[in-house]
Amino acid sequence: MIHAVRRRAALLAHTGLVLGVSGAAFAQSAGAQSADAQSAPEFTADQAAAGEAAYVQNCALCHGPAMGGGPFGPALKGEAFQARWGAAPLSDLAEYIHNSMPPAAPGSLPDQLYADVLAYQMQQNGAEPGAGALPADVTQLAAMIVPGEATASGDPEARSFASMTTRGRIPEWPAAPDRFADYTPVTEEMLSSPPDGDWLSWRRSHRAQGFSPLEEIDRDNVGDLRLAWSLALPAGPNLNEPLVRGGVMYVFSYGDEVYALDAATGDQLWRYKRHLPETGVQLASKKTMALYGDKLFVATSDLHMLALDARTGRMVWDRAITDRANFRITGGPLAADGVVMQGIVGQGAGGGLIAGFDAETGERMWTFNTVAQGDDPNADTWNGQPEEERSGGSVWTSGSYDAETGLAFFGPAPTYDTAPLRWRREGENNDALYTDTTLALDPKTGELRWYFQHMKNDQWDMDWAFERVIADLGMDGGTRKVIMTSGKEGLFDVLDAETGAYLKTIDMGLQNFVTAIDPETGDKTIDPDMLPGRRDDTFVLCPYGGGGRNWLATSFDSAASTLYVVAQDFCTDVTPAPEGEGFLTAGANMEITPRPDSDGRYGLVQAMDMQTGEVLWQARQRAPQTTGVLSTAGGLVFAGAIDRNFTAYDGDTGDILWRAGLTDVPNGAPVSYAVDGKQYVAMGVGYGSSVTAAFSGTVPEIDMPPVRSSAVYVFALPD
Repeated sequence: MIHAVRRRAALLAHTGLVLGVSGAAFAQSAGAQSADAQSAPEFTADQAAAGEAAYVQNCALCHGPAMGGGPFGPALKGEAFQARWGAAPLSDLAEYIHNSMPPAAPGSLPDQLYADVLAYQMQQNGAEPGAGALPADVTQLAAMIVPGEATASGDPEARSFASMTTRGRIPEWPAAPDRFADYTPVTEEMLSSPPDGDWLSWRRSHRAQGFSPLEEIDRDNVGDLRLAWSLALPAGPNLNEPLVRGGVMYVFSYGDEVYALDAATGDQLWRYKRHLPETGVQLASKKTMALYGDKLFVATSDLHMLALDARTGRMVWDRAITDRANFRITGGPLAADGVVMQGIVGQGAGGGLIAGFDAETGERMWTFNTVAQGDDPNADTWNGQPEEERSGGSVWTSGSYDAETGLAFFGPAPTYDTAPLRWRREGENNDALYTDTTLALDPKTGELRWYFQHMKNDQWDMDWAFERVIADLGMDGGTRKVIMTSGKEGLFDVLDAETGAYLKTIDMGLQNFVTAIDPETGDKTIDPDMLPGRRDDTFVLCPYGGGGRNWLATSFDSAASTLYVVAQDFCTDVTPAPEGEGFLTAGANMEITPRPDSDGRYGLVQAMDMQTGEVLWQARQRAPQTTGVLSTAGGLVFAGAIDRNFTAYDGDTGDILWRAGLTDVPNGAPVSYAVDGKQYVAMGVGYGSSVTAAFSGTVPEIDMPPVRSSAVYVFALPD
């Protein structure tokens, strides 16, 4: 059966109809059911009628009004069709149709519509309607077969205006390089210190520094950067930071599609599309995926963890992360020490969690609750609130990992239900662990090795939920391995990576509500007049609770000990509200307001010396920033903004050296990589992040794109 399916794929490719599907995609499901377990298609007459209407609207132009063949597509019924597809599992045909049709927008129709068209096609091929409808879930079709029997002689009858003649010889052309020919498994050593030309994980390595050692593109020639290639992706929000390994780029796109592309040309190598339930799923972009061994790990919108073969896109295993309601995923997996770890965003009672899966088998190894409960020794830090009512601790971004200490680092967010924590009850603790905390977990067991809470009882949604940068920093006459991270207020705490001991805090200069920081413990003192319930007037809190320094990732140049940060210089008008109401339930409504002395330049890129705490430079502009930062050994800093501009700055001065306009708002973070010795810089676009949604109204003269789109843009120097 596998050979028959491969033959059909080859025959369809010959007629020019295979669009975006590799032979491996056909072969992976072939033979899944034994012959004696297969049956004729089952569908209803009403379903076939609905399918006919959908066919006329979407397919008839190419394949003819009644599937008899047209100028640009062969017949989809009769002997010629059955000679190619007969006796194949119906799931194979359904996968092909879904992944390649309509040609201008593969996979764009509702799943039910694809099922209806398939029912109509089966009716046209002689199958009789029955009482049960053909299911929309492709996996349920493997037990049904296409009418007829496949033969090798059917192809010559499938002719159309778009067919290639078999009489002529296609001139030879140089073959594209096989990017997977020398593929070797991705190792722990590679993820800790990637080859210079690769971008193997979120922020390039397990250390989450977001820095590229490539230097072909530098201060002197960056002005010559040109578009090397671009590729449109399914339209929708796109926060993804691509991964690159050995000349292959892996991209996650809206609608849970994954593409493997030739990183030098953008040519598609394989494509995977998740078949999501039609209801109960919040589609969301994902910031990253994870490469480990010979697999690519993908978190999906229906809260599953997938392992795909990195060379073919073939599914290796599929596991549910949680069956709890009101969860979603915006970050992506961290793969280390043989374990795939995924944090999720908990929108309801019970809080967030982090789950660990065996990278080879998919077996669930552990679950860590980011809201302390049960026999956790820190469960009594919620001011006496019942466990079932606690919320928060969402894990919005991927973790980082240090191979020397063997620790994985994650950062849960605060809770929006601040009212039960606002006033400390007698005999209780209202710190609310593990919100706004750095967690150091053992990947094998999920055991909490140490934690540090950056902000106790966060009443302002300041979210210490971003990347944990691992670095070697000069301190006290020596070198110390540290964790560097911040909340939205732009305070960067520096911790000892092995023990979690507090070392110091560096302030970006954006906030006005933390009045003191204990130099020994790192505890922050909050201006009591800025806490909910203390005053009846509207007052200004800086920065705005949406950031400030939000999830847009930093970049660290270890040679210069310089951290590059993007932020939005906005403040918040805080208006009192009755307890239990407002954005935060402690009683506060918050609206964006410019800083009282603002000059209208809201977007900020800042360089900080993490050894001295000195702000080296800052570049301000009108448009709020919307991407993370990339810094390179060529002395450059790249970032994008809501005005669709992608900009290169001088890493020493902040001067603008190059700028390119894109078709949509850039999100995620730029990456740099090399293929065949040539350096590239890539940036994804696709309006729809929380930052663009929050700040688009602050610059009314900047129009958002009238047509939503998504794409990846790749730049390089001229040859």
